[in-house]
Amino acid sequence: MLIAQITDTHIKLPGALAYGKVDTAAMLARCVAELGRLAPQPDLIVITGDLVDLGRAEEYAHLRSLLKPLGSPLVVVPGNHDDRSALRAAFADHAYLPARGFLQFAIDAPYPVRIVGLDTLVPMQGGGELCAERLAWLDETLARQPQRPTVVLMHHPPFVTGIGHMDKLGLAGRDEFSRVVGRHPQVELVLCGHLHRSIQARVGGRAAMTCPSTAHQVALDLRDDAPSRFNMEPPGYLLHRWTGSGFVSHQACIGDYAGPFPFFADDGSLID
Repeated sequence: MLIAQITDTHIKLPGALAYGKVDTAAMLARCVAELGRLAPQPDLIVITGDLVDLGRAEEYAHLRSLLKPLGSPLVVVPGNHDDRSALRAAFADHAYLPARGFLQFAIDAPYPVRIVGLDTLVPMQGGGELCAERLAWLDETLARQPQRPTVVLMHHPPFVTGIGHMDKLGLAGRDEFSRVVGRHPQVELVLCGHLHRSIQARVGGRAAMTCPSTAHQVALDLRDDAPSRFNMEPPGYLLHRWTGSGFVSHQACIGDYAGPFPFFADDGSLID
């Protein structure tokens, strides 16, 4: 199974730029085109939050039009820039999303791994939360299929990154989350967004990682007092390949780059 992960698309109204600089719609369109050229095609595409920038219905409509060329099934979880009601309405055709309450779900078929989505959204706040209710749901959901390899999707990463201004917008309940997944060894991957960078960690003994944004990236600055800034490093996405005994993850940059070039000539000799 091949899972493509994109995140933090931050789609605004048509023609609007994020922070007055970033054409997030054009950048997502380029990502969608690149995903469409992958061989093999992903079995599933997941978006780990901040689908739109202001949670408006019109932004979600624009997002859906940009995602329409995708040929693979799509799964979404909310981020802090999203609005639950507007997201639920925009993706009303996605049967895995619950009709009320937190946007949390488990998808059991037709994949060889189980997909569990978590809702870390706190309305009108940049930081996230896994409250007692959400954590209890996760614990009970994981306990129902203890032998099934599982991927957990969430927006806010459940670990401290060292990027100070983003850690201040971190996840309340991360220690409790670590204890929950620590009780469930079938959790193979915890896939997150929010950081606009690729970062890896261990949480409760499980592999956890964030995905680069399809648009702007958070500046890599590990000083405690680092200012809140972004830059235009190459955007990207992650590919997670299930081997039958574990996952292998790859980071891909979006854009046009020279190559690929052969290492060897037609006669098999190494090219000088």
